[in-house]
Amino acid sequence: MDISVIIISYNVQYFLEQCILSINEASKNLKVEIIVVDNNSEDDSCAVVKKKFSNVRLIENSENIGFSKANNQGVKAATGDYLLILNPDTIIAEDTLDKIFNFYINKQNLGVLGVKLIDGSGEFAPESKRGIPTPSVSFNKLFGISSKRTGKYYATHLEENESGVMDVASGAFMFIKRDVFNEVNGFNEDYFMYGEDIDLSIKLLNKGYQNYYFPKTKIIHFKGESTNKDSKYLNYFHDAMRIFYKKHFKLNLVYDFFMRLGIEFWYLLKYLKFKKVKTYSKPIFNLLYLGNDDVIVHHLNKKYLVVKDALIDNYEGIKVLIKNNKIDTIVFDNSQISNKKIIEHFEALKNEKVLFKIHPKSTNFLIGSNCPNIRGQIEIIE
Repeated sequence: MDISVIIISYNVQYFLEQCILSINEASKNLKVEIIVVDNNSEDDSCAVVKKKFSNVRLIENSENIGFSKANNQGVKAATGDYLLILNPDTIIAEDTLDKIFNFYINKQNLGVLGVKLIDGSGEFAPESKRGIPTPSVSFNKLFGISSKRTGKYYATHLEENESGVMDVASGAFMFIKRDVFNEVNGFNEDYFMYGEDIDLSIKLLNKGYQNYYFPKTKIIHFKGESTNKDSKYLNYFHDAMRIFYKKHFKLNLVYDFFMRLGIEFWYLLKYLKFKKVKTYSKPIFNLLYLGNDDVIVHHLNKKYLVVKDALIDNYEGIKVLIKNNKIDTIVFDNSQISNKKIIEHFEALKNEKVLFKIHPKSTNFLIGSNCPNIRGQIEIIE
């Protein structure tokens, strides 16, 4: 087996289905196994996997054991020479696995490989490449101090489309040789959620490996689908920060006191920020449908003013359609448009102030998430 893809699932039925479909499309040239570890979801995640994906190995936990333990559990069941730790709220391109596999096997001393992440609105996700969050680095990030010299939190020594060595990869997408993962004993299970990707990256650096940012392929990471961005999320992140700094940076009582104070201050700022997040949905009036499925057109016509057009590879042409028809939402039909092309459309049209939705191939729903702080919306096609 070439690659084992490990996905941790928790109440993300529709995003999980879309993710698995994209992996299947990217597995034409390699031997790939998919392992889904479900942390006791309350939705139909497990039922959907069993019904629709006979090629997926499903591990059902009777409780939510967290991200680190579940990933280690999945790795123990894996048989691939290489591992891809992948979030369920992602879409990979048809050539993503080929590109990362061919790059990794020809690169010496490589630890973990990360790729370019864009969110559901097409914006580049800066956490695609990160530095070690030392106290000074975290201070600069917290107060918005960023330059080539001080902006080390997001590895600003590399441009978003520039390949190169970085310190920390995002846990949304971590490609690594299974032997290397096991050499550093995988994820630290002290972390329930968040922080484990930083810890793993540092363990690899300490072993002499290089972690690498590889933007030659990009994926969509909708962000935040596994956990609502609320006080529960903040508590997970807060606990992870405390574990991380206690493990890696505790020097003396005075230093420890100021670190704890800084963490509590960060928590307060984030809490106040999330309290201001508005969770209502932007109304849809004029919708551009890129596809040719009459069933979907019929469904959309019941609710919206729909502009249907043939597949357009000319982004300038789509921009003209958006302007002339006052389009506020675009639906990409994956039955006609590849995942790679959809990802490219997201990025190319990110400044057009439109919402993006996708109809995943062979499904009865539309899916999208344009805000990283709240859950995405699902629309069932009737």
